[in-house]
Amino acid sequence: MLKVGIVGGTGYTGVELLRILALHPHAQVEVITSRSEQGMQVAQMYPNLREHYPDLRFSNPSAQMLSQCDVVFFATPHGVAHGLAGELLALGTRIIDLSADFRLQDAQQWAQWYGQEHGAPELLSEAVYGLPEVNREAIKQARLIAVPGCYPTAVQLGFIPLLEAGLANEKQLIASCASGVSGAGRGAKVGSLLCESSENVMAYAVAGHRHLPEIEQGLTRAAKNKVGLTFTPHLAPMIRGIHATLYSTVVNHHIDLQALYEQRYANEPFVDVLPAGSYPQTRSVRGSNMCRIAIHRPQNQDIVVVLSVIDNLVKGASGQAIQNMNIMFGVAENAGLQTVALMP
Repeated sequence: MLKVGIVGGTGYTGVELLRILALHPHAQVEVITSRSEQGMQVAQMYPNLREHYPDLRFSNPSAQMLSQCDVVFFATPHGVAHGLAGELLALGTRIIDLSADFRLQDAQQWAQWYGQEHGAPELLSEAVYGLPEVNREAIKQARLIAVPGCYPTAVQLGFIPLLEAGLANEKQLIASCASGVSGAGRGAKVGSLLCESSENVMAYAVAGHRHLPEIEQGLTRAAKNKVGLTFTPHLAPMIRGIHATLYSTVVNHHIDLQALYEQRYANEPFVDVLPAGSYPQTRSVRGSNMCRIAIHRPQNQDIVVVLSVIDNLVKGASGQAIQNMNIMFGVAENAGLQTVALMP
């Protein structure tokens, strides 16, 4: 049984890790930390977990305590994992980081987008970007995993088949995406209030979102050429979900794009390419680790539209993190992740 530690257990991604791991056949949560809630029972904060974690309590993060675990998840704001990652790795504990701390390979670029110096640039060279559909073999050998962000997961999975095949004009990619309010985190913010977010859709960070360089980094790897991406995120009046509408110019009309996507993801347990003409819905993935994709070529012209949906807290965060853990430790990749999406 894998011994699991979670740093930062009071946010949405932390509790989602607890929810999924509660029924995992090969893993058990031994340590969960929170400086602000030290000593509180997990079941007191999250009554839905009472029967699964009757004795587990939040504690202060300590490298000595966490090093007793086989793997530690960081479900923390950016900058936190920098301080403990090196020490834990030296003590033999593997790390799966859900924050943005190790996603970008360029420390200066990270500092530019996150407004502070990178705290562990010496670890960037060994950090593996945890998108299993691209880096599965590297994940198997990794000590440090950088779990992709929610928008980057949906966008990359949607564009990758076109870019790998050399079909898309990589200089003119457009991603128009919408996220549920849980993407803003559990902290109190005016924009996350019910009266502010309900019955309202708005774009934000049009001038530049922190996920933009991460998406560009991944798409550049797929295309083997620098990409040009316009990324516009929106806040949608729902709790969970990412809906990505992706646009690309594909002048070759002789390629069967449906077959291309079906073949690319034929052996991927958590990517579902829907039948031609489908419209994936965020509620079809709510609570699950699945990404559902559909491909359209409106009016049979050169613009191809790819629709990609995920649950931002599962495939976009905690579920993908556990998928990485499963690959890393050689257990079934879908272990603990077989939850069917909630309907309605």
